[in-house]
Order: sequence, then C-alpha cells, then structure tokens
Amino acid sequence: MLPFITLLSIDKTSNQPVYLQIANNVVNIIREGQIKPGTMLPGTRELARLLNIHRKTAIAAYDELYAQSWIEVVPRKGARIAQNLPDLQPQRWNEPRLSSYGNMLAAPFYRIETHTNIPSGPVLRRPDFIIDEGYPDSRLAPLDLLNRAYRSRAKQNTVWKWMPGSLAGGSPLLRTALVGYLLESRGLDIQDHHTLITHGAQMSIYIAASLLLKPGDAVIVADPSYFLANKVFESLGARLVRVPVDGYGMDMDAVEQACKKNQINALYVIPHHHHPTTVTLSPERRMRLLELSRRFDFTIIEDDYDYEFHYNSAPFLPLASSQHDGRVIYIGSFSKSIAPSVRVGFMIAPADFIRQAIQLRMMIDLRGDHILEDALAELIHNGDIGRYLKKANKAYFERRDHLCLVLETELKGIVDFDKPSGGMALWARFNKDYPLIRVADAAAAKGLLISRGFRNHGNLRDDNSIRMGFASLEINEMNAAIEILTGVLKPKI
Repeated sequence: MLPFITLLSIDKTSNQPVYLQIANNVVNIIREGQIKPGTMLPGTRELARLLNIHRKTAIAAYDELYAQSWIEVVPRKGARIAQNLPDLQPQRWNEPRLSSYGNMLAAPFYRIETHTNIPSGPVLRRPDFIIDEGYPDSRLAPLDLLNRAYRSRAKQNTVWKWMPGSLAGGSPLLRTALVGYLLESRGLDIQDHHTLITHGAQMSIYIAASLLLKPGDAVIVADPSYFLANKVFESLGARLVRVPVDGYGMDMDAVEQACKKNQINALYVIPHHHHPTTVTLSPERRMRLLELSRRFDFTIIEDDYDYEFHYNSAPFLPLASSQHDGRVIYIGSFSKSIAPSVRVGFMIAPADFIRQAIQLRMMIDLRGDHILEDALAELIHNGDIGRYLKKANKAYFERRDHLCLVLETELKGIVDFDKPSGGMALWARFNKDYPLIRVADAAAAKGLLISRGFRNHGNLRDDNSIRMGFASLEINEMNAAIEILTGVLKPKI
C-alpha cells in the first residue's frame, strides 16, 4: 500500500477543515498520477490511525470525495479511486501518464553519442535467426560443469570469509589459475600480482585507458577499429589518431608517421582477428610495433579477446609475451571463449599499474562474482576449459568453412570476403548496389537480424561491410539464415 501517512499531509493549525485538506490531497495525488483509478484506499479506521485524527474526520473526507465522484465504494471491500473521474476523460487513464521521470533531467549532464546497428524499419516479429558479430555458441560451453562448481562453492562457508579488499582484484583462486593458464597457452611469464579480474574485457579497456589517458592525450587506433574502445578513449577526452589496416594488420609505416607528428600516449591494437576486419597482425609488424613503442615512449593496450580460436595454424604469441619493458597492457576475456553470459575478463600489467587499476575498479565495482570466478578456476585446474576449447575449435572450423562455401555459392558478386585464419566471424563486404541499411531492414522483416553496417569508422563512414559471425550458428541454422538473406538480396534491394 502507498505511504498515505506522507502523501496526505495535514496542518491542524490551518483555517481549512482537516477533512477538506485530506480530500484535496487525494485529488492532487490523483491528478499527478501517483495513484491510479481502481486503487484501494485504507479504511476509515486505518486512515484515522495513520493520520492521528478522529475516525469521523476520515469518514467526512471520504464522503466529500464520494460526493465529488473521485472515489467509489465497493461493498465488503471499502473505498477505491473511481474508474471514471470527474474532470478527466476516462479513456485517458488507459494511456501512460507523464510522471516526474517523464521529464528531461533538469541539470546538464554529459551525453554519449550513440548510433544503433539494429534495423530501424517496422520489425513486426521476433527474429528467428541472428547473424551476430562473432560470439561463441553457449550450447557447446561447459556451463553444466561451471554451474555445478558454482553451486558447490556457494554452499561452502569459506567463500564468504574473504575480506572485501582481498577480492577487489578478483578471486585469488582465479588469479593464481590464470598465471598457469596464460603461461601454458600464451607464454606469459607473470605472477598473481600482475593480474586483475574484471567484469568482461570492456571493463579492462576502460580501467587501462582511464589510468593512461587524460584530456588532450593522443591514442593511436586502427581505422576501422573496435567502436566501443574508441568510445572509451573519446569519453576520457583523448584524441584519436587513426591509421589504416590492410591484410597484415595495422600499418606500421603509418604508426611511425603518426608518432613523428604527434606526442602519442597509447596505442590500442587487436593483434589476432582484428575487430572488425578479422586480419591478424604479422610477426614482422609485431616486432616493429614493440620497437616503435620503445623509441617513441608509448604504452600498448593489447586486446586479445579471442586468442583461443585458430584453424589454419598455431597462433602467434601475444606482444605481451615478448620483451617489452613493461610497455604492454594485455587484455583478454572468457566471455568470448566460453559464453557471453560468463562476464569474466582479465588484465595483465606491471604490478604497480595493477595496484592502481584495482583501486579504480573498486570505485566502479567493489568486486566481481567471486564464486563464479572460483568455479571458473576449478574448471581451469581440472582441464575442462582445455577440453572444451578443443571441441569448440573443431566445431567453429567447420562452421567457418561452411559459411564461406555458402556465401561463395549463393552470393558471389554480392558479398566479398577473405577467409579468416581464426576467430568467430568473417568481414563481409557487400556490393555498393546493396546498401546494408536497407538489407538489414528487409531481412528483419523476414525474421533475420543482421548488423546495418556502420560504426566501425570515424565520422560514421559507411563502407557497406559487416562482421558475420559463424560460431554461434549450427549448420542448419546457418543455412536457414543465409536462405533468408539470399531471398532479400537476389531481388535487388
């Protein structure tokens, strides 16, 4: 029940009778939308007790409201707000009323420019299929094992005995497990104090950038690049210096020229399966990037979000595994390797940087889900994650090849692409005669949700290309999705 004791304020020193004050207060809160037609009112005895008045005064207030048709009496139930109000059209009460939160915020505040990639047309149905931008298939993930480990940990009293400050950097069990996991899989020679567990890789990017950049600083990014990382840098007041990407990754000649013209504070790079183009930075360019970071004294933010998935050959080791003199902040994610719902990312950096990163993380989020993190550590120790990754790599390899075959067969001349060496998506370049904004809207009307094809470039440059994820779709689902897309594209949009 509403707090009528505060809503119906009365002044016993006023010349206006108390029963009229109550009646007028009820009318006002009805007009303001705080109480709706059909709402039951407290009984006269309860109202008298709440307001510390005589019951006869409460009865007189309800009599006044009833006489003005603001309330109605329901036999054996009591009084309620009338369905048909006196000076308001009854049908308007079926429409949303403007509450206090229906107004704009009165004070000025920082605004983040947004541009949606979701189709804007009249989508009249829930999508049957989604071609995403590259996410794992949760159906393959060891979620049953993770849930079992989670339940087991949650029942143990010991999980609650960590001091809050000791969990700010993440579960100690996962931080320790991560040390061995990254040494074995990526050649990183680190200790627990070089690790920070975050709520997904995006939090790691934000924390690292917040500590490295101040307004006016210059950060080098690829063009195109991961748009949300760019948003983070811009929101911190940093200036983006864009360099092109080709089939071998970020152009190092352009990086060197940018360093000669600007005081560069940081460089953001995705060396494996660059987002969005999926290209991999060549070994030669990796070595040159490390040399440039030493010569021009900038920090590298290495985003290795889906390192685990390689199909044609073994992966290159991360930049962070090389001799870099503490110039590389390494970021990864279990959200991309296991399932989007497993929001666990990590940052690897020198110990002094991690200490400050932990302090900043506490301002955003005191700690993550340490029970989930403990459960994930158990799966790493048991080898369950390793076995899952082998199974997922085989499945994604087959799905990549099938999508490439179907696109080559069904949409040759309309969609151009290069087969990626790994990852969970390919970079599809659509013929300019088929504008993706219109394609996406037409596909959505037929039950297929795809990206509208912009936001990866600066100034919303549209190159009519999208990432087409293959990992999350089984072969039959992929065939059905491409059949819808083909049906949209073949009769020219």
